[in-house]
Amino acid sequence: MIAQIAPPRHVAIIMDGNRRWARERGLPAVEGHRRGIIALREVTRAASELGVEVVTVYGFSTENWRRDAKEIAFLFDLCVFFAKTELGELNRNNVRVRVIGDWEALPAGSRNALADLQRKTAANTGLVLNLAVNYSSRSELERAVRSIARDVAEGRLEPDAIDDALIAQRLYTAGVPDPDLLIRPGGEQRLSNFLLYQAAYTELIMSETYWPDFSREHFARAIEEYAQRQRRFGGS
Repeated sequence: MIAQIAPPRHVAIIMDGNRRWARERGLPAVEGHRRGIIALREVTRAASELGVEVVTVYGFSTENWRRDAKEIAFLFDLCVFFAKTELGELNRNNVRVRVIGDWEALPAGSRNALADLQRKTAANTGLVLNLAVNYSSRSELERAVRSIARDVAEGRLEPDAIDDALIAQRLYTAGVPDPDLLIRPGGEQRLSNFLLYQAAYTELIMSETYWPDFSREHFARAIEEYAQRQRRFGGS
């Protein structure tokens, strides 16, 4: 059991380093992605134990379409695998899954599996697990702007009524608090087109540990580090 401390409400995670983890071990990239599922399971358990309300993980970006076709096909198969094998675990831990991004553009098998996972966990009242799939923060913002512009053009919205709250309502994360903490395993030091609007005042923790090795203990240490920080939200 992880010691209880005051947790962030919303933790975002860029699950990075799967391919490098596999390459350094002489394994195919797909094995790194498979091990990443285990890491996600452990971190989700830890987040639930700590009282985190929302975890949003970057599963598949729109830029990932540039990868090798076989790897992409495996990632789609992994969506189906995750949806089927993790359902029992998620329900036991009262976790509700939401999928954000343009995930409905995925192949039918993956799309249907993710829709089924959301439906079968919809009644759960504990941790919300947002899976960002076929996600791009810039595309999300474009989508929000188009939606607002359409309402203005059709007379349903006055331009002076556009504010931060309205924009937030048009994002995939509508109804969810902005992330308090963003963790990026894998050693990179960038956001990679992930939650750019929502992360304006998010605390960042970058870890050298590859995602497949990122354990519940790593997660707990990140939460402890977050608890030591003083958030000012742009103030003095």
